[in-house]
Amino acid sequence: MTIWESIIYGIIQGLTEFLPVSSSGHLALLQAIFGNDFGDNSLSFSVLLHLGTLLAVFIVYAKDIWELICSFFTLCGKLIHKKHKLSDFTVSERMVIFVLIATLPLIPAALLDKLVAAISGYVWAVGIILILNAVMLYMSDRLAKENVYPEDVKPRNALFVGIVQVFAILPGLSRSGSTITAGLSQGFRREYAVKFSFILSIPAILGACVLELPDFISETASNSDTALFLTYLAGALAAMIVGILAIKLLIMISKKSNFRVFSYYCGAVGALALVFGLINLF
Repeated sequence: MTIWESIIYGIIQGLTEFLPVSSSGHLALLQAIFGNDFGDNSLSFSVLLHLGTLLAVFIVYAKDIWELICSFFTLCGKLIHKKHKLSDFTVSERMVIFVLIATLPLIPAALLDKLVAAISGYVWAVGIILILNAVMLYMSDRLAKENVYPEDVKPRNALFVGIVQVFAILPGLSRSGSTITAGLSQGFRREYAVKFSFILSIPAILGACVLELPDFISETASNSDTALFLTYLAGALAAMIVGILAIKLLIMISKKSNFRVFSYYCGAVGALALVFGLINLF
């Protein structure tokens, strides 16, 4: 892989990880169509790309994340002092609880990695899921109620978002689109739905990296190609920079417009992928 190919993959990862068009779907299509599997070090590159997008979330939401870290400790203090009612906690402390609740459904979902890998190999299947993603995005604004303020969010609302997030492990179904749509359907204010979605991506991305960490360490230790590592690092940096821009763009769009433009895009790409995949079957 050349440094320019690495940067292109990083740009695609940064854009599609946060815009509601599915990063896994796009990368699966690129690999299936062009046959580029990142060479012999695909895992290393994948982990670095995810770390790049993770840094993007930390940079954009640095203030909120620091507040959540502090709230985690104050929350623990209240629990120690036997304050267990939701009304005893601040909005930030509740956010900590809700992120933990919404992350729980992802734990058993880790067992489906072989199924996800198998689906990724079929272009027509990814195309169908992208079309389903388009339908979901088109319906997101119709599902929006926006009658629940942050202080009124309940654990069941967070759990619903977490359950929906599980389906986003499928290549072609956007994690951000799924969780934002789920939040809107629960009545979340649009700004809170977007923030909750991106904060929720932190344990999701970290979890994916942790699962791949043993193999990543083994692969890195067995390969001393510094030039290749720097090439991968360039892709990760591109993913971080573009990811920051993508998050800010989605925040701006969510305030002023709807997701229909992304719906049309996913529908078009999904239809092309479906046709391409079916042609290759015969």
